[in-house]
Amino acid sequence: MRQKAWFPAAIVGAKVVLRRHVPDNVNAFLRWYADPEIARLARYQATPMRPEEIQRFFTARVVGPDALAMAVHERSTDRLVGTCAFSQLDGENGSALYHITIGESDAWGQGYGTEATRLMVDHAFGTLGLHRIALNVFEFNERAIRAYRRCGFVVEGRSRESIWRDGRWWDELAMSILESDWSAARESKPVPGLGSEWTGEEAPARSEPVGAGSSDPGRPTVGRWR
Repeated sequence: MRQKAWFPAAIVGAKVVLRRHVPDNVNAFLRWYADPEIARLARYQATPMRPEEIQRFFTARVVGPDALAMAVHERSTDRLVGTCAFSQLDGENGSALYHITIGESDAWGQGYGTEATRLMVDHAFGTLGLHRIALNVFEFNERAIRAYRRCGFVVEGRSRESIWRDGRWWDELAMSILESDWSAARESKPVPGLGSEWTGEEAPARSEPVGAGSSDPGRPTVGRWR
């Protein structure tokens, strides 16, 4: 299954437009993933990715024939501000991992990452017919965790003390949202575990720099699901 079969040319929101990546976007990736703050929030390694690593990642995971990535553009200016993607797609069970990076620091705290995540979740359940979307995020990335909760994700587990950062051990959290959670929230029905988190409010300042997740290419080919 190729990217064009999974995503339209654009998914439009109030603040952002998601578009398919183009080769020239690699220049933005080279800047974003060399940022120490993004590395701190997203990588087990303490240092940013090397340029050759970023190039390989971009070629395989962003513009490759099986890539499931979308560029996040500011709607008012069409400026490229980030990227979001699904990976490890399991067609037999209708599940995928979600990743997002808002790479432009002046775009943090504007609600762009929150809306991009909602658009991707809506597309996953409403159009693709998936059953479950999961992500992983470091415990110290509290603002991102709050933003994910606002999009309906719940914490379902943790890898205890899995990363040494800022002079101490931290857990890595596993979060997910099910199609049934999403459907119930859209119908304004209470969902166990969500409470008042799915409010539609914007994320607090600097809430969406990075949603950390697995870096494995995974299984990009769908099976029987839809």
